[in-house]
Amino acid sequence: MAVHRPLCSGVPRQARVLNMPLELVGKEGDQVARIRPQTPLENALDDARVFGGGLGELWPFAPHFLELDGAFLHFVDEGPRDAPVILCVHGNPTWSFQWREVLTRMRGRYRVVALDHMGMGLSERPHDWSDTLAAHQAGLEALIEHLDLRDITLVVHDWGGPIGLGVAARQPERFRRFLITNTCVWPEAQLPAALALGRLPFLGPFLTGGLGLMNRLLASTTTTKGLSPEVAEGYLAPYRTAGRRRTVASFVRAIPRGPGHENHEALAAVDAALPALRTKPTTLVWGMQDWVFTPAILRGWRERMPRAEVRALEGAGHLVMEDAGAEVLDALRDLLDRD
Repeated sequence: MAVHRPLCSGVPRQARVLNMPLELVGKEGDQVARIRPQTPLENALDDARVFGGGLGELWPFAPHFLELDGAFLHFVDEGPRDAPVILCVHGNPTWSFQWREVLTRMRGRYRVVALDHMGMGLSERPHDWSDTLAAHQAGLEALIEHLDLRDITLVVHDWGGPIGLGVAARQPERFRRFLITNTCVWPEAQLPAALALGRLPFLGPFLTGGLGLMNRLLASTTTTKGLSPEVAEGYLAPYRTAGRRRTVASFVRAIPRGPGHENHEALAAVDAALPALRTKPTTLVWGMQDWVFTPAILRGWRERMPRAEVRALEGAGHLVMEDAGAEVLDALRDLLDRD
């Protein structure tokens, strides 16, 4: 049987980069490491390549795994290792698949790294992972430190905002620029009432995890142009079972409801740290048709980051990379040219 060490809620005690996920087999004191057998997730991806017909072409990137106290965090690492870094951090209920165009278009001149948060995408689903904002920040921070990423241009979306910017606030010397898309880092923000359903006891996990409504409605509710069958299949591939969607449900419950919520203090800390990041070049790229992070949230960002360049994309929704990928890439290139 596989043996895992307990996961901590802060920075993992041990971490190492692996080309393939391993597991420890045997009794305590007499264990050997072997390549982990194919997981249900990997089976789902294989099925998707056949059924969807295009996932292999859409996602041709080599997988890497960072072991965090016995669980495996997936990331991709493309481009020259000595080049300036673009670090892409996804939200919910997506995965690093949403950054595929950034990876493809920018890896010629830049080192592009994109991770899947623990419990998301191609990363493992450990039952003892805390799923708090602090824990996901710790996972990202461990990846940055073990790859020794510096001169980072951070690209964030949705929950990637508080996760990525929270780490940037703790290690500002590693970060040079920020591209912020459709996210929020202050706990008092007014978000849609529909999200409250996902936070109801029993019913919320059933809707978001069991039935997978967030994943299944992704194409129809988060874009203005819609997704092709192949792209929709790509987003859904890692989330085919209720067990694979546990963290999708956890991220909905992670939205603070008030000062007593477990993530309220951590989210407020990110907001409080923003003034220290204002001097770094920043671009806000906003899908104005987003029903979650509405133009009112963008106004909050303008107040908090008054020096930031703002590109409001009137025809784009929540998944701004899908509705206006070319515009986002143009904004990123312009940002990279700024000092």
